[in-house]
Amino acid sequence: MSQETKQYPRFRLMARIEHFILMVSFTILAITGLPQKYAAAVWADNMINAMGGIELVRIIHRWAAFALVVGSVYHLFTSAYRLFVKQEPMRILPNKQDLTDMIAVVRYNLGLSKEHPRMAKFNFGEKIEYWAVVWGTAIMAITGFMLWNPIATTSLVPGELIPAAKAAHGGEALLAVLSIIIWHMYNVHIKNFNPSIFTGKLPRAQMEEEHAEELEWLEKGGSAWPGLALLEDPKRLRIFYAVSALIGIVVLVGLIWAFTFEETAITTIPRVTREVFVPLGTPAP
Repeated sequence: MSQETKQYPRFRLMARIEHFILMVSFTILAITGLPQKYAAAVWADNMINAMGGIELVRIIHRWAAFALVVGSVYHLFTSAYRLFVKQEPMRILPNKQDLTDMIAVVRYNLGLSKEHPRMAKFNFGEKIEYWAVVWGTAIMAITGFMLWNPIATTSLVPGELIPAAKAAHGGEALLAVLSIIIWHMYNVHIKNFNPSIFTGKLPRAQMEEEHAEELEWLEKGGSAWPGLALLEDPKRLRIFYAVSALIGIVVLVGLIWAFTFEETAITTIPRVTREVFVPLGTPAP
């Protein structure tokens, strides 16, 4: 293998599984959610009918939401494993260098600088996208629960928050879809196709452009996933498994309860199967 075609480790199997769950659930949520947001449009009505009607679309949307939340919880567990058991640094956290790199990239793209900045394992763009997903998922989960369970929600908070939750849910959904199409698709699939989230590895040329600092570390013999614990500490591992099992059971029971405990219009209001005639120009009393 030549130096240019050499592959360097980028993502572990756990991260690739998380991405697959996110990719599938997000795509289904977008396909079933946006037509509901713009239900009055002809294209949205056609999509809803093509997918089997509004009842089925809502059910699919909610199962995809369940998968998204489960994938998010799985990510929290894998992150806890890396931080507590492997004692790896949390390199996805933003720092001052990211701002410096952002300014340097803008200068480079405008031709004001001839030198591209040397960036680490995760560059500033990837950190922005990661934390945008975290923020967006939290907003969508909270507002989605409120819309799914309006009776329970309004027993705790004012009813005015339901239309506010609807506006936030739809707005965040549109923002997320546009960011994927404009930002993510361009940077990962158009500018330079980046297969690392599927293969786990990245060619040297792309590493040199986007993660030169990480490339230098790896070529000096450094670990792709440096941590204080070279081997798993049995004590930390036992604590992690015990706490994870307990929290996992509680979270799973909580999710099943949250997704099933309240009846909604899908099951409580029968679908209208005939046209209802409403005369025009009904005289005022």
